[in-house]
Amino acid sequence: MSETLLSSRNLAFELYEVLDAEALTRRERFAEHSRETFDAAISTARTIAEKYFAPHNRKNDEHEPRYENGEAVLIPEVKPAVDAFLEAGFLNAARDFEAGGMQLPTLLSQACFAHFQSANAATTSYPFLTMGAANLIESFGSDEQKSRFLQPMIEGRFFGTMALTEPHAGSSLSDIRTRAEPMEDGTCRLRGNKIFISGGDHPLSENIVHLVLAKLPDAPPGVKGISLFIVPKYLVNDDGSLGPRNDVLLAGLFHKMGWRGTTSTALNFGDNGQCVGYLVGKPHQGLSYMFQMMNEARIGVGMGAVMLGYAGYLYSLEYARQRPQGRLPDSKNPQAAPVSIIQHADVRRMLLTQKAYVEGAFDLGLYAARLFDDTQTGESEDQRKQAHELLDLLTPIVKSWPSEFCLKANELAIQILGGHGYTREYPVEQYYRDNRLNPIHEGTHGIQSLDLLGRKLAQNGGAGLRQLIRLIAHTCEQAQTHEALDALREPLEQLVARLQAVTIGLLTDLAQGKVNATLANSALYLKAFGHTVIGWRWLEQAIRAQEGLNGADESDTRFYNGKLQAARYFLTWEVPGCHHDLAILERRDDACLSMQDEWF
Repeated sequence: MSETLLSSRNLAFELYEVLDAEALTRRERFAEHSRETFDAAISTARTIAEKYFAPHNRKNDEHEPRYENGEAVLIPEVKPAVDAFLEAGFLNAARDFEAGGMQLPTLLSQACFAHFQSANAATTSYPFLTMGAANLIESFGSDEQKSRFLQPMIEGRFFGTMALTEPHAGSSLSDIRTRAEPMEDGTCRLRGNKIFISGGDHPLSENIVHLVLAKLPDAPPGVKGISLFIVPKYLVNDDGSLGPRNDVLLAGLFHKMGWRGTTSTALNFGDNGQCVGYLVGKPHQGLSYMFQMMNEARIGVGMGAVMLGYAGYLYSLEYARQRPQGRLPDSKNPQAAPVSIIQHADVRRMLLTQKAYVEGAFDLGLYAARLFDDTQTGESEDQRKQAHELLDLLTPIVKSWPSEFCLKANELAIQILGGHGYTREYPVEQYYRDNRLNPIHEGTHGIQSLDLLGRKLAQNGGAGLRQLIRLIAHTCEQAQTHEALDALREPLEQLVARLQAVTIGLLTDLAQGKVNATLANSALYLKAFGHTVIGWRWLEQAIRAQEGLNGADESDTRFYNGKLQAARYFLTWEVPGCHHDLAILERRDDACLSMQDEWF
């Protein structure tokens, strides 16, 4: 039976040959785990994803949530799927045993969660948002807030959201207008409107805990005046029971191109002047708190993009193997039987491109999860600090690169299916529509590129960048021991050298105050930097594949050869093209910056 969610062999390769997941069991926090417990968790995730999530993915798309009597109504299959997810413990996979969790490494919890993202992105979004909201309250909430809101979220009785965007201000959070008025009892009364709030209303839980950005009366201007508030759909009594409905109104639902199974809501806070909110942490520090959830969401969005690309790749691969059409160019016999389309070189090109994109990005997403484990459980404070610096640098890439290039993989999957790919009878068109959101939400490519070039590179004196360059150099040094990898290693070394030179020049210009000119082409920099990172991750995979070939059986030999061919494709077809992008950056081309409004 062909696999439809992700390749179990590739996942094992990533976990145990590339990222050394078993080494994590030598750390005190994960000492009770082993490869056996890791594999058992993955097997359970795969079973639940296949049984409960995948079967209603199409129905979710065809029957999006309805707005009825002020509430959101979902198809009935969503709740049993979410309940199965909760019952199996995946909501708290990384949480402490004492708190009811599995105490899995983030690497393994992400590997488990990937199955659900591939099976049904829309339904998976509900627990995904809840996990992020719970983590934020755990980090910054008061003891009373943790008791009143966090514990029911851990138990799966309350779900959570992040409420940032407003009708007049999309990503420009400094311009939000939602206001919070302090009350004598220590609570606040909020008034404002939020839009595009995923999971903002649904019947899946007893309560919904909104994490809302708003400004207090004494707030300084800009982002330094943003505070964070817990605003529940239902108020919670001191004994934990639900109180009356809070003054939070579902104003309507947005109808999206994809992710149709996730409620995308417009919420009105305080229409009647009685919206109760609870300040989280200190006043005016809300955005810094929210960045924890935003960064988690960005990494999650990146992995979600990977898994939609992965699902499309696997479907188009199976289709290409089974669909007979045409004959090879050297066939002169019109009566010869048609060949399966995977025999055509251009179809193989499209499949190989998909494989290079999705498996390269999959590796990066899991590597980011492994880095997060190092930030929490690294053996020394210095190791934890270095992991944090590198993860911070890579977060824009983890979010944006898969969102762009795994979407391209979905486009190629449609192309491989031909006319069938463009019909709703086949799933690849839905994968594309679902994935099209990922370059937009949680920070567009443009925002991520400004963050990378304008802030992350120079952060902590460039410590994260220096660390990345050292790691790539170490990988290239390892690759030198395999002569067969010279043709793969050399293009990466050439790109890194040029990227470094261009980066120094750009950072120098920024330091001299040439901000607009330097950041004008930041999207090109993001692409070149992302290709460098993915090229590095592919060279890592190539080294492990080359080593694995030694003594491999027939099945593993095929697998490793596939890895080497995908690495070859990416490093010799894709990576060299970045020199053109770097040339534009190098000469500070102002074609976009100097274009005038009235010239369009």
